[in-house]
This record gives sequence, structure tokens and C-alpha cells, in this order.
Amino acid sequence: MPKQKSHRGASKRFKVTAGGKVLRRNSMANHIMTKKTTKRKRRLRKTSEVSGKVALKIKQMISH
Repeated sequence: MPKQKSHRGASKRFKVTAGGKVLRRNSMANHIMTKKTTKRKRRLRKTSEVSGKVALKIKQMISH
């Protein structure tokens, strides 16, 4: 049986840290930025942590 392939879309969107946390980029940070406040845009630049069952599923998709 051939090797399992990792989910390419998930590999590009998520990053697993050395401690096992799953990080993702925030949504709403691409266009129509003029109406968003500077504070909001600054917050959107940072990464967010994925938690719970979703993080487990993402790790499974990336690890193959």
C-alpha cells in the first residue's frame, strides 16, 4: 500500500509548534482594510491558536 499523503491545503494554512500547539492566521485580514481600525488590523496580523478536537484533526491531516 502506498504512503499516506498529507493534506496539502492544511499544510499551507496551519503550523504545528514544537510544543504541539496548532497555529492559524486570522480571517478578515485581506481586503476592505480602510474601514477597519488600526488596532483591529494590528490584532489580525498575529496568529491564533486552534484548540480542542479541531486541532487534533488538523494534526492528523498534516502528519501523513
